[in-house]
Amino acid sequence: MPRASPEVPPLAPLLARSYADHGLAARSVLLAVSGGADSTALLVGTARIREALGLRVEVATFDHGLRGGSAQEAASVARLAARLGLPCHVRALALSPGAGVEARAREARYATLEALRGERDLAAIATGHTMNDQAETLLMRLARGTALRGARGIHAEASRLVRPLLGCSRADVLAFLAAEGQAYVEDPMNADPAFFRTRVRRDALPALDRAAGFSTLAHLANFARLAAEDEALLERLADASWERLSLPGGGLDAVGVGALEAPLRRRVLARLLDAAGARVDQGTLERVMDAVRRAGTTPLSGGSSLRATGGRVRCVGPTRTVAPGPLLLTGPGAAGDFGAWHFRVAEGSVPPGVLEFALGKEAAWPLMVRSRRAGDRVHTRSGHRKVQDVLVDARVPAEARDAQPVVVDADGRLLWLPGVLAAVGVQKRGQGVSEVASRHSLWASPPLSSEHPGPPL
Repeated sequence: MPRASPEVPPLAPLLARSYADHGLAARSVLLAVSGGADSTALLVGTARIREALGLRVEVATFDHGLRGGSAQEAASVARLAARLGLPCHVRALALSPGAGVEARAREARYATLEALRGERDLAAIATGHTMNDQAETLLMRLARGTALRGARGIHAEASRLVRPLLGCSRADVLAFLAAEGQAYVEDPMNADPAFFRTRVRRDALPALDRAAGFSTLAHLANFARLAAEDEALLERLADASWERLSLPGGGLDAVGVGALEAPLRRRVLARLLDAAGARVDQGTLERVMDAVRRAGTTPLSGGSSLRATGGRVRCVGPTRTVAPGPLLLTGPGAAGDFGAWHFRVAEGSVPPGVLEFALGKEAAWPLMVRSRRAGDRVHTRSGHRKVQDVLVDARVPAEARDAQPVVVDADGRLLWLPGVLAAVGVQKRGQGVSEVASRHSLWASPPLSSEHPGPPL
């Protein structure tokens, strides 16, 4: 066991508080240990406080296969864990060098850690990220261009992942290891100036400290913490705005989106783009925000576009909707499809989710379900109106209007726009109509992929 010292820096007590704050007291954790200073301090510090917390601890270490000596470093972590009385799992990742090796290694590590955590039935994974990592990450993201979401830096806690050393600086870690007499590994990749993080660590942060005349480390880390809190609040508000502004049939209420404060509008629109599989970046968001302001359109990645017309903001694919062929319904029992809609002339109780139109004696058979035509009009309570105007008022997207069913009878009289409007003056049930009219209705099943754009009519 490493020797105890009354002068050991307060890393261990801070670690104990952090585990307790994460709700891990009397639970279990898998430590991700590379053998470097930070993760070695995490391992030794956790071993010191595990009994007081009632914490079950296991260790994972990796041989990335990227340089000579990595297998020996993994073995040294296993030996240290054994001396501390902790089980250790060594995993070989066998990565190939080349472009994006840092990202590929990180992805492989976390995937393996999560699989091991589940296999061993452990509550969480703990990594050795420190305040320095937080400050470096913040500066890197600011330099590359980020909004508040990126300024959150490294999360202290994510799904089944905790970072209990974020309140410690690297200087705290090194002082702790020196007091413990504990050696650690120096990864040469951490000193390679080919990596952006290395240049930030060795050049940018010291230059910032010199310019400020004091250490900026704690201030940068604190800003990232406050940004994370602010971002969490804005995300909750954006969730509420999304729920409130989402329209049946897809898309968002354009007036409501335009009335949002810019931070919420940006988040809601980013979610809309992401749901459509479009690229989300600063340039795209600026164009989208402008399209909403002017009630216009703007192109998106992949040939799609965002449209903020007709009172609805939505993402539209590159292919135009083709109007389905007409459907003829000759009488009771007749059924068929019009595009993604299904129609049936039936009687009895209408099934859940199906729209119903009660047939009157004025309806001349056969009925036809077709797409809109120029000059189509429907009789409403305010008189005859153009179908085009009705669809606009109902906020049926322009790209969906050719797929909107229009039901007419043999005399060409427009009876029903399913999900949008029923013509007035049509005989209803219980009004002394013929036997067919009193018992039969036209049922319309909307497409399963989206809701109809209005109340059941």
